[in-house]
Amino acid sequence: MRQHSGIGVLDKAVAVLYAVAQHPRGLNELCARTGLPRATAHRLAVGLEVHRLLARDNTGMWRPGPALAELAAGATDPLLEAASAILPRLREITGESVQLYRLDGNARICVAALEPPVGLRDTVPVGARLPLTAGSAAKVLLAWADPDLQRIILADAVFGERALTEVRKRGWAQSAAERASGVASVSAPVRDAGGTVIAAVSVSGPIDRMGRRPGARWAADLVAAAEALHKRL
Repeated sequence: MRQHSGIGVLDKAVAVLYAVAQHPRGLNELCARTGLPRATAHRLAVGLEVHRLLARDNTGMWRPGPALAELAAGATDPLLEAASAILPRLREITGESVQLYRLDGNARICVAALEPPVGLRDTVPVGARLPLTAGSAAKVLLAWADPDLQRIILADAVFGERALTEVRKRGWAQSAAERASGVASVSAPVRDAGGTVIAAVSVSGPIDRMGRRPGARWAADLVAAAEALHKRL
């Protein structure tokens, strides 16, 4: 579920862009993916095409247009710039997979990830949307989230309010076989310059290596990495 701005036509246009970003779409597919009426989906797609945000391939299907790349080329993300300097060192220290997650509506999205060069790993691709109902990163993001979102997610989560209170108290979270069988993880909150939690930095890997209480081994390194990200922001 994506966030809504309250501006209906804008939210619908963004829904069209996201649908086409995943795969080239014809009008029927576009309607099915977005839930928009046929006339609305067509009008928005044609309008986005005029602005070069969408383009049509030789089969007539819409795909991302050249203006998206032009806009992206001028965009900078301070968090990702900071992550590019900090995550490689965290992977080197732990020898495990490292990720950076942001809140995305009622889920979390992986915005950066690095894998160890050898051995079993917990592969989470950039762009993957994972639930907030399980996993150490979910606990971290939810612990400082809006109370209304907390109430909605906790109704289906494998952890409760007590776990979130503990995360806020100690400053990190851990999990074992919550999100995926055989996978353990540790996460810490990343704060922006004003002190607001904007992301969760994580280390994850096989329980056989990380143990069922991975925080005992890696929490200090996660907290240090989170602090390094905060300082760069």
